[in-house]
Parts: sequence; C-alpha cells; structure tokens
Amino acid sequence: MTVIKSFFIAFSIYSKIPVPQFAWREEDMKYMMCFFPWIGGVIGLVLYGWGVLCRQLEIGSLCTTLMYGAIPLAVSGGFHVDGFLDTMDAFHSYQSRERKLEILKDSHVGAFAVIMFAFYGLVYLAAFSEIKDLRLLGIVGAGFFLARGLSGIAVFTFPKAKKEGMVNTFQESGKRKTVTVILFLQCIACVVFMIGRDRVSGGWIVLVALLSFAYYYWKTRKELGGITGDTAGYFVVICEGCMVVTAAVIQILLL
Repeated sequence: MTVIKSFFIAFSIYSKIPVPQFAWREEDMKYMMCFFPWIGGVIGLVLYGWGVLCRQLEIGSLCTTLMYGAIPLAVSGGFHVDGFLDTMDAFHSYQSRERKLEILKDSHVGAFAVIMFAFYGLVYLAAFSEIKDLRLLGIVGAGFFLARGLSGIAVFTFPKAKKEGMVNTFQESGKRKTVTVILFLQCIACVVFMIGRDRVSGGWIVLVALLSFAYYYWKTRKELGGITGDTAGYFVVICEGCMVVTAAVIQILLL
C-alpha cells in the first residue's frame, strides 16, 4: 500500500495528471522518487501519439511543433521550468555562492530567467520542427523518462548545496540506497530501449544525456557547491533540450 501511495504522491507533485488524493504521511513518500521517471514516460507517450496523429491527419508543421512544446508543460504543469528559471537567475547573477543560493529562494523572476527561457524555447521548438522520423521521435520520448531518472539519481548521490530543503530530505531518507538502485535500473532499461530502437540515433542521444548529466554535476559544484531542488528541475529541462537538439541534428544529417 505504501508503494501505491508513493506512486500517487509522485504524480500529484510532479504532474497535473489527476490521481486519488489523501493525507500524506512521511512513510508514504519513501518510494516516491521511484515513480518520478514515469511522468516523463507519460510525456514521451503523449508526444509520440501526437506525432502519429499529426502524420495520419496531415496536421501542419507549425501546429505540430507548437504542441510538441506545449505537451510537456501541460503534463508536468511547468514544475521543472520554475527550477530552470530560478537557476538561470542565480547562475547569471555572477554573485558570490551565498548570494546565488539566496536568489534561488527568491520567488521573483529576473530578466536573465526570461531571456534564457525564451532562448531555450526557440531552440527547442526549432529542433523539434526537424524531427520527422517516428522511430527517432520514440527515442526522444523515452529520453523524457531518462532525464527524470538521472535527475532522481543526482538527488540521492550528488553533493547538496545546503542543509535544508527537498534534496536534503531525500538524501537523509532511510530508503535512499533502495530508491537509488531502482532509479539506476530504470535508467538502464530506458537506455536499452533507446539504443534498441536504433543503435546510432539512440546511442548518440543517450551519450548527450550522460554528458549533460556530467555537466550538471560540474556546473552545480562550481556555482553552488552542490545541487538543490531548483537545480534538479534545471537539469531535467537542460537534458531534455539537449536530447531534442541531438535528435534534430541526426534527422538532418543521417536520416
């Protein structure tokens, strides 16, 4: 029963998908992060279904592309975008580490957050507009699962920037090792699926996801001394964007 409740809690927090509501207890949240990647799986399935529908109904490229951008926001409620915006404000403030951590706590959106999200959105949509192959779209869809799986692993294994907050709560969880192993196995299964769909395309997209994971570790250690709940969302957004751009390059050069 605890596992089922953890599933519902994960979807309640990280998505807008309707699930049964109940009073949350600490013990019900032990395995919540195990289901975090599944939300990415739902996004990937909807993206792929939309791609198939657009091909069948010959829907225009502009509508198709804009919906590729809207679907992840609609399913997740923009949860990770909030972390991306806060992190962009902190990184581009060029202040001390302590000041950057204060900026992460600030609920106001700064100019750099808007500028960087606009830049990201344009590149993201431009890249998605080039993805025509449904097999490649399926690999990208699976990448949304992988991005959240890697983000979850980082929450439990990367250095933390502060002694309080979401990351600290998860790292001190009694089920930390168990959840980390489950997330790792899910990521392995996802990688096998992506490469199984196409060795070259899947291999390159997985490699880029792992490189973005390494960059995330280096960047947060350099700028903040570790990760926070906001940077976890930042990574999901960055990783997804990198995989979409890689897929577009593959579509243009190889397919």
